[in-house]
Amino acid sequence: MTSNTDTLENNPLLQHAGLPQFNAIQPEHVVPAVKHCIAEAEKQLADIEQNATPTWDGIMQPLEELDQPFEQAWGPVGHLLSVQNSPEIREAHETVLQDVVNFGLRVGQSQPIYKALKAIKDGDVWETLSETQQRIVDDKLLNAELAGVGLEGEALERFNQIARDLSKLSTDFSNHVLDATKAWSLTVTAAADVEGWPESLKQLTAQSYNQAKDEDEPAATPEAGPWRVTLDGPVVQPFLQHSRNRGQREQVFRAYLTRASSGEWDNTDIITRTLQLRQQKAALLGYQNFAQLSLAKKMAPSVEAVLTLSEELRAASYDNAQQDLEDLKELAAASGQTEELLHWDVAFWAERLREQKFDYTDEELRPYFALPNVLEGMFGLVRRLFGIVVTAADGEAPVWQKDVRYFKIADEDGTPLAAFYLDPYSRPENKRGGAWMDDCLSRRMLDGEVQLPVAHLVCNSTPPVGDKPSLMTFREVETLFHEFGHGLQHMLTTVNEADASGINGVEWDAVELPSQFMENWCYHKPTLIGMTSHVETGEPLPEELFEKICAARNFRAGSMMLRQLSFGITDLELHSNFDPDGTETIFDVQRRVAETTSVLPLLPEDRFLCAFSHIFAGGYAAGYYSYKWAEVLSADAFSAFEDAGLEDEAAVAETGRRFRNTILSQGGSRHPMEVFEDFRGRQPSTEALLRHNGLLG
Repeated sequence: MTSNTDTLENNPLLQHAGLPQFNAIQPEHVVPAVKHCIAEAEKQLADIEQNATPTWDGIMQPLEELDQPFEQAWGPVGHLLSVQNSPEIREAHETVLQDVVNFGLRVGQSQPIYKALKAIKDGDVWETLSETQQRIVDDKLLNAELAGVGLEGEALERFNQIARDLSKLSTDFSNHVLDATKAWSLTVTAAADVEGWPESLKQLTAQSYNQAKDEDEPAATPEAGPWRVTLDGPVVQPFLQHSRNRGQREQVFRAYLTRASSGEWDNTDIITRTLQLRQQKAALLGYQNFAQLSLAKKMAPSVEAVLTLSEELRAASYDNAQQDLEDLKELAAASGQTEELLHWDVAFWAERLREQKFDYTDEELRPYFALPNVLEGMFGLVRRLFGIVVTAADGEAPVWQKDVRYFKIADEDGTPLAAFYLDPYSRPENKRGGAWMDDCLSRRMLDGEVQLPVAHLVCNSTPPVGDKPSLMTFREVETLFHEFGHGLQHMLTTVNEADASGINGVEWDAVELPSQFMENWCYHKPTLIGMTSHVETGEPLPEELFEKICAARNFRAGSMMLRQLSFGITDLELHSNFDPDGTETIFDVQRRVAETTSVLPLLPEDRFLCAFSHIFAGGYAAGYYSYKWAEVLSADAFSAFEDAGLEDEAAVAETGRRFRNTILSQGGSRHPMEVFEDFRGRQPSTEALLRHNGLLG
């Protein structure tokens, strides 16, 4: 009979260090590993509290060591929940989630630790700490205050219950969106209905049909169908852009817009409950609303400052967006559409107008953007900019799925710096939508050695079909560059304290700077053309196509800007002025904001909020504005390269090294405004963003 000790010894989640054993981790490992991890951490915590000394080595070092086993045992569980979701991993995650939350609260609310940190801050030791260490102590103090360290008795009990409830609601929300997305499909059988579809969409939907059909049913082919349309990103977007069947477009659009808003996966009550609990949490901590609490840890100084920036961008965009809509109405009418232009027509006619104006289609570009070539081009760019070398290391790390790749990063002199996993393709059956970077291992000191950082880069790009590689849309290329930018900040950090290395400790509204910065290089001629090779002829992207891509960059820029602003302002309204116990509903708020941020009135049945995972199941609550806040920073940062001269290799390399040594290297060790000013030599301005978007007056 196997003893519990033997079982724990062989548990892949309980290794001391190194890469997670993704090929060995099973759902049954999760509960015993996490429970063991917490039990050990409880002992460590008791020891820390008993011996808390107000010095860096006396309190901060033990706290960092307390965190490291969770990186090994809990980190991979959350990752697998996102990329390899199953009923078993969900159940295991749910079983121990409250224990993890409770332990986090216990650390955050520890009075002995808080008192030791305050003593460091107020004592002579403070002057002996480095700037990084001082910032970490300040951050820990604020985190403790936001974790309820100042609460007692009933207030503390209530606070902790709220934290547990919010954690569960977030997981439920995410699972509902995944389940609702997976549950809906439309099978198209008539050949006439796929006229005008890109070849890649026919291939993807035929492949989807074959994966879902019964074994005894005949297989679908891209030419003859049937074609299974799902609500997965790589399918729903091209379908709405290219389907000539207006009725089917309406079906798909409405299904997408109402995901997780009815039946067993209805998120409406979860949202209301989440907003109630967040409001209660803010009140317990002495804040007027949750938005104020959220901004306490961000770069933006106040809700008013965010709304001022939002209004500046909205005012610059609104007239352009109205003109965008008029252009679509004119084209639809001229092309014979007699019905009023509605939401499910926008993507279709926008794509027709783009083809007409710029004379190319997304489909024409796809054959030039095979994923292997795009990666090669992206790696070549970061070598030129930052002096780093990326090398494929497939087979050197255990992976969770056969398509996952592994890469290593070294300095030009061969010094190892970091590594990352790339999970590139859409898998709607078990992988959540969207794209993200997450840390696998943080840079930190471990047993006297530097643990090098490792990142997860996750995309939902079009998977390979047949014997062809993944052929990407231009938007998918931009998304890959975006996530790699996040990865670079995580991986090129030179900070050895885990609490401030990489993206740790970086204010949330500054964290999108490197990612959005990288997207700009997709419009840099040598970079873009250098990563293209036609899948059949090997020819690079023709220059005239590149020029058209650049010309199309600002196509409907006003509409795109308003869309993002609408999300951000709605998020802030829900977390500042909205009363979740009042008569106004969340959908009323959405419609109220849309009156000034949408040129096409919302449909009465619009339930987009029920799938707005960023703010109800991600880290963006009262922080969605961060995308625009950071885009101002990233556009201004890129303009430093424009000022240096994009065709001047030496100047680009010199500016790139400066970017690496400030924004990518310093992580959360300093305030992002100081780091930005070090790089740019001044405070940021909106001029570059509006110029890049063609929205300057």
